[in-house]
Amino acid sequence: MSKRARWIVRCVAAALALWGFVIEPQRLVVHEQTIEVPGWPSRLAGLRVVALSDLHVGGPHMSLGRLRRVVTRANDLQPDAIVLLGDFVAMARLGLGPDKDTLGEVLGGLHAQLGVFAVLGNHDWRDRVELRRALVAHGITVIDDAAVPIVRGGARVWLVGIPDFSTEQPHVARIVERSSIPDGEPIICLTHDPDVFPQVPSRVALTLAGHTHGGQVRLPLLGSLVVPSLYGQRYVAGLVSEAGHQLFVTTGVGTSIVPVRFGVTPELALLTLR
Repeated sequence: MSKRARWIVRCVAAALALWGFVIEPQRLVVHEQTIEVPGWPSRLAGLRVVALSDLHVGGPHMSLGRLRRVVTRANDLQPDAIVLLGDFVAMARLGLGPDKDTLGEVLGGLHAQLGVFAVLGNHDWRDRVELRRALVAHGITVIDDAAVPIVRGGARVWLVGIPDFSTEQPHVARIVERSSIPDGEPIICLTHDPDVFPQVPSRVALTLAGHTHGGQVRLPLLGSLVVPSLYGQRYVAGLVSEAGHQLFVTTGVGTSIVPVRFGVTPELALLTLR
């Protein structure tokens, strides 16, 4: 290889590293997705839900200042409801991340007409009691292993929280059954890890999850090289339809383990349900 060729290769490598480790992790896009849900009530048609996941606050690319900007961006979308799908903190087992009450206060700035709802993720496990208390204290409804209805125009949809798959091994069908939801009323499951999806009962119209970060690095032709899932790229990102019901996986906002994003821009997912 000539000296000029080596210089070009080094410049390209430096540019790619700059993009992946500095520029793209700081970006934020709105991923708009319309989901046709079988049996969805006409009075709930057009329900707008913002799904926000994997903030990893305290990590290299998620300061409290950036979190405040994410909150503002979510509010600007004027959704009917906001769902938070876990991994609020970065590497809690190492003691990283902000004071939980401060984190709850910033996230308490999220506003939606029908409410803000949350489940916890695997990175939240160590501080789950303190984190849950902080979120609830600032107006966020935490629904791990619980169900709540939201109502618009006299029609009702149920949100059922499924605890994180990797840390709690939840029995999904039992949680849904225990919620005593009337037959025919639509159900949306909120969970952190999409690997729970094969256990979700067929009566659940839609499951929302995060956790994968879309692999954080996605290369042309090769796709996402490393996906934290038992199913490889099957549930890596976006809308999946299986066995008559649907899963949507948002790629999230923060980074974990390696502070890089390449080809997987941090996102707010704006879902319109019909």
